[in-house]
This record gives sequence, C-alpha cells and structure tokens, in this order.
Amino acid sequence: MSIKMLISNSATIDKRTAKKSYALVFAIASTSLMTGLSMTSMTAQAAGLGELFSNNSAEQSKFLPVDKAFQVSSSTKATSKGTRLSIAFDITPGHYVYKDKLTLSFPKGVSAAPFTFSQSPVSIDDPTFGKVPVFTQKSIIATTTLTTNNGKAAKNVPVVIGWQGCAKAGLCYPPEKIKTTLNIGVTRK
Repeated sequence: MSIKMLISNSATIDKRTAKKSYALVFAIASTSLMTGLSMTSMTAQAAGLGELFSNNSAEQSKFLPVDKAFQVSSSTKATSKGTRLSIAFDITPGHYVYKDKLTLSFPKGVSAAPFTFSQSPVSIDDPTFGKVPVFTQKSIIATTTLTTNNGKAAKNVPVVIGWQGCAKAGLCYPPEKIKTTLNIGVTRK
C-alpha cells in the first residue's frame, strides 16, 4: 500500500509540474504572439499612414497634403472704414472647407466685422460635426474689415487666421493657422 501511495503522490507531483510547465509555455507563447501581433499592427498602421501621404511617384497617394488640397492666401486694402482683409481659398475638387471653422485672432483693441463670402456655402451631414455649412467651390473669398477700437492707425498688428478642411474621401485635416501682420488704417467718418 505504501508503494501505491508513493507512486500516486509522485504522479500528483508530476501532474502539478506538468500543469505549471504548460501554463508557463502558454504564457510565453501568448506574450510572443501578442508582441508579434502588436508589431504587425504598428507596422501596418505606419504603412497605412505612409501610403496616405507618400511622395513616392510609384505609389499614388490617396490623400493630398493640406497645402496641395487647399491653397490659402490673404491680402489687405485700406478703406475709409478700416482695413479690409480678404482670405482666398483655392479648393482642390473633392475637398471642402468648413465655414464655421474660419476664425481670426488678434490683440485687444482690434475689432473685426463678420465675414462675408464670395459664394454661398452648402450644407452637408459631416461625420465629425453633423449638419454643417461648407464651401466646396473651387474659389472662395472671405472678407472682413478690421478696425482699432480707438479709431487710430496701428502698424504690424499680429493676426492669426484659423481654418479647417476635409477630403470627401474620408480625411479631415487638422485645424490650420496662418500667422500674418497687417497695418490697420484710420477710420474716416
């Protein structure tokens, strides 16, 4: 009886050792597999981003860089009511600019009239922002008039123009900012 007990205890110990060994092998294999999948996933994501904006002529990029999709420029003109700031957007077909994402930032003591636009926006159901007005036309000009609150002229006033656009194919570009300086003329009554 004692021999059977010894064999049975030995078998129990071997079963426990085997279970621990299987558990260790499973843990190592799982970790290796997950690391491999993570590396594969990261490589696939990096390759995907590389394909989106590739400059390689052999590979056609699905999306244009922001400066190719949208050419933005600004100009100013002194008027009797202040300085007119015009922001021109040349929009590549298949892209659009959000009307409500066009902003101006400037120092205290400066005011801007609401924007007027050379074209009317169209309303779309945007996946990010819902129903919003956008410009899809080739050329849009947004105009505002800047004045100083004290009615005096101001030189080299820093102005930041903010805007955002998207590709209809499914890419929303990050918000863009253009920094400029302008002179604000004296308002005449």
